[in-house]
Amino acid sequence: MKASDLFVRCLEAEGVTHIFGVPGEENADMMLSLIDSPIDFVLCRHEQAAAFAADVYGRLTGKSGVCLGTLGPGATNLVTGVADANMDRAPCVCIIGQASTTRLHKESHQNMDSIAMFKPISKWAHSIYDERNIPEVTRKAFKLAEAEKPGATVIELPEDIAKNEVDLAPMNITKTRRPAADHKAVKKAVDVLLKAKKPLILAGNGAVRKRASEQLRRLAELSGVGVVNTFMGKGAVPRTDKHCLYTVGLQGKDHVLAAMREADVIISAGYDLVEYAPAFWNKGAKKKIVHLDFWPAEVDDHYYPAVDIVGDIADALWQMNEELIARADRRKIELPLFDIKSRAKLRKTIKDDLENEKRSKSFPMKPQKVLYDVREVLGPDDILLSDVGAHKMWVSRYYQCDTPNTCLISNGFCTMGFAFPGSIGAKIAHPDRKVLSINGDAGFFMNAQ
Repeated sequence: MKASDLFVRCLEAEGVTHIFGVPGEENADMMLSLIDSPIDFVLCRHEQAAAFAADVYGRLTGKSGVCLGTLGPGATNLVTGVADANMDRAPCVCIIGQASTTRLHKESHQNMDSIAMFKPISKWAHSIYDERNIPEVTRKAFKLAEAEKPGATVIELPEDIAKNEVDLAPMNITKTRRPAADHKAVKKAVDVLLKAKKPLILAGNGAVRKRASEQLRRLAELSGVGVVNTFMGKGAVPRTDKHCLYTVGLQGKDHVLAAMREADVIISAGYDLVEYAPAFWNKGAKKKIVHLDFWPAEVDDHYYPAVDIVGDIADALWQMNEELIARADRRKIELPLFDIKSRAKLRKTIKDDLENEKRSKSFPMKPQKVLYDVREVLGPDDILLSDVGAHKMWVSRYYQCDTPNTCLISNGFCTMGFAFPGSIGAKIAHPDRKVLSINGDAGFFMNAQ
């Protein structure tokens, strides 16, 4: 078969069902190979939009979204969307065409080093120089994109390699189990929690992964500790749960930020420093921090973990829960450790603020009223995407969630133009749900085509 046929078979073996992109001359062979494939090609009007759609598709499904562009300007147009997927931790595989390998060594039409361009904004980027490497390169791209923390990978397929004959099959796909958290670190984290006076849990982007939110809610119930979420951690604990203290992330003073500043211990679960800098809530690193994440904590003057628990977040939270139960049984400690009613006044203050404009008849309508009505209309599993601009701050503060991954905000790379094409990726990922994108005029027009 042609190398492009093998490449498409490898994509099918990875479970790819949709490719978002813009065809070009240098990836024509791949487009022809897709004719007989069950994979749907979603034709976009700009490569950046294709990357955003793949970004959100990957974020919602946990399987890599796939985008495609041609060489040169097609590749450069993909850059912003690929960088967004990478910094927002969305699994995404980007496929680009390239000129024939016979002219890559010299100045030639539309020829540029695309792989060098993509390397700083992806987890891995590689060109296929031999058709026999297609199964390995494809498997590696998907494996790395979906490994924690997820992100973007890039495959380049030169046009002459795509035409070559090859007799190979896709590689077998085996599931990789993430490492469990170290039991000594877990015990130390429980020690810190037992000695705490005013602890809080900070739920970040990693806490909305499948099993992590379930174990996080269990920890909140066992400990009686309130949960604050970042913009990208919405829904980790439902807005109706008494442990939910809503969203932090505005750089100005706010009710929940005041509670964070009073806290002596912060248990951060899946929190990326890129979401909300520690300098805003832990200036001088005075709080004890228990860091639970897939990677060790980033080095920061204002974020110095007393305990650094590295491993699968769901497993780390499960181990903490089990250790807390066992410790309570041995020491005859009554659970929960803290009375969540002590947070009731704060929760009511924030909730009243969120609902303050619900009966407003003013025109123009206030953002608070718009978002209150949006929340009333959308169901618990419906999806809202916020673009980037002043409105993002309103959405982040006033739109609260019942389930994880139902409010998508780009707060890692924080990219304008994300929401509208992203909403198309969301609707394809979940055709049974309502999907709403909220945009400013500038962000909307960036990808209105």
